[in-house]
Amino acid sequence: MVATHAVTNQVPPLVGHDTADDPSLLEGLRREGAGWAEDAVHELGRLAGTAQAQEWGRVANENEPVLRTHDRYGNRIDEVEYHPAYHELMTVAVEQGMHAAPWRDEREGAHVARAAKFYLWGQVEAGHACPISMTYAAVPALRHSPELAGRFEPLLAATAYDPGLRAPETKQGLTAGMSMTEKQGGSDVRANTTRAVSRPDGSYLLTGHKWFTSAPMCDVFLVLAQAASGSGVPQDGSGLSCYLLPRVLPDGTRNRMYLQRLKDKLGNRSNASAEVEYDEAVAWLVGEEGHGVRTIIQMVNMTRLDCVIAGAAGMRAGLVQAVHHAGYRQAFGGYLVDTPLMRNVLADLTIESEAATALAMRLAGATDRAVAGDEQSAAFRRIGLAVGKYWVCKRTSAHAAEALECLGGNGYVEESGMPRLYREAPLISIWEGSGNVAALDVLRAMGSGTEAFFAEVSTAAGADRRLDDAVATLRAELGGLTDPVAAQAGARRLVERMALVLQGSLLVRYGHPAVADAFCASRLGGDWGIAFGTLPSGVDTAAILERARVK
Repeated sequence: MVATHAVTNQVPPLVGHDTADDPSLLEGLRREGAGWAEDAVHELGRLAGTAQAQEWGRVANENEPVLRTHDRYGNRIDEVEYHPAYHELMTVAVEQGMHAAPWRDEREGAHVARAAKFYLWGQVEAGHACPISMTYAAVPALRHSPELAGRFEPLLAATAYDPGLRAPETKQGLTAGMSMTEKQGGSDVRANTTRAVSRPDGSYLLTGHKWFTSAPMCDVFLVLAQAASGSGVPQDGSGLSCYLLPRVLPDGTRNRMYLQRLKDKLGNRSNASAEVEYDEAVAWLVGEEGHGVRTIIQMVNMTRLDCVIAGAAGMRAGLVQAVHHAGYRQAFGGYLVDTPLMRNVLADLTIESEAATALAMRLAGATDRAVAGDEQSAAFRRIGLAVGKYWVCKRTSAHAAEALECLGGNGYVEESGMPRLYREAPLISIWEGSGNVAALDVLRAMGSGTEAFFAEVSTAAGADRRLDDAVATLRAELGGLTDPVAAQAGARRLVERMALVLQGSLLVRYGHPAVADAFCASRLGGDWGIAFGTLPSGVDTAAILERARVK
């Protein structure tokens, strides 16, 4: 019998490496004041690179959460069952402080160190990062009510993962979710109809629905609802307020929060997203009545930071898989990575990845300084987050598609892991405001935000003529914004230019010279095609690709 099934020219699994061996990440970590966390970041990187961690990610996605609305006797329970692999991922994330822990850590760079870990662990599996991100983001909103913050913040920051439905203050640690969107309003939360009626004891009863509530098994939720008065719910949205709603009440009984169904989503399969009904569910007011958007926007801005970090993480994960594949796969008499056209593609993917990572770490650093009271950092962070949320999240989908294609047909097969990256990519562009919402938010941040933006990019003045020209053109364009209708119509074009200028300034100041030169030549110099792999001649692809090789 002749053996016909000899396996040759297949790429070995990418396991047993340190995912923190990532030059752009480590440079950002040190630059933004968290060099002290480098050992811990490498420890997590080594875990993320293990076969065990990657198996957790695969299994968690293949075994999706299951909704159990009733027990066998007909009692309403509203529980979501997760695979044990999901809980393994959550345990690592919480124990490593990727949730609310930085808010209780007074060290400089605490939020930067957390961002680096979130970036690394998100490459293992993205779905479980949703409740981790929301728990992180809930704290600044909760601080609008010091009494509630005093009760719940220490538990939200505790590094103990304690799943299960019990009264929050009886648990070792908590996770937090957010419930804003309703079917009739979407991003227009002022159209929400969920109403809140006050009670003599200071609590409120919430009645209504929510169209998207991710991670419905969290312990507490920040919920938007219209505060009712004697005349009913204001029709203009002026009563919109923020409330903290627990899954289980202090006396141990379950709150009247009912899960109608779980969403069947394109990606993010390990994470449950539910439609929820409130039937006089007990909640407590956070912040001032009628100031719900102003209160919860603190949470939204933090989750937008995590969208940028997640985009950068997805790019890095796809990039290293593509470079690894090309380094082992032979075709037409040689290795793929040695062919000029593939090198151009891989170098272009590397440039995009490093630009995203540099921006994510810079925004994490600005967050750290803003939390410490730096007003200039706060102003830059305000506009930089909106710019980064728009552009990095848009580019993530295109990057995932190209990285997948580098593996050919193997990349289209589920076992490669690339389809999961591809399906996950569009979510961050939608979550916490789609592209139009982010672009309009940039327009709202103009003024002091524009000054902070140009103060940031101008620190690279004189280092690269192409960058200088792009900054000057952008200044002139912003100066000509006098018609609000025209400004809105051109918002996406404007924000794209702002993002490229900001990324270019970061790479020129801090990036590898070959990466910075190629970025400015293509993204700012105009010598760039639409698809990846259209870098101009003369780019040092060897130096760029060295940044993406797994050691």
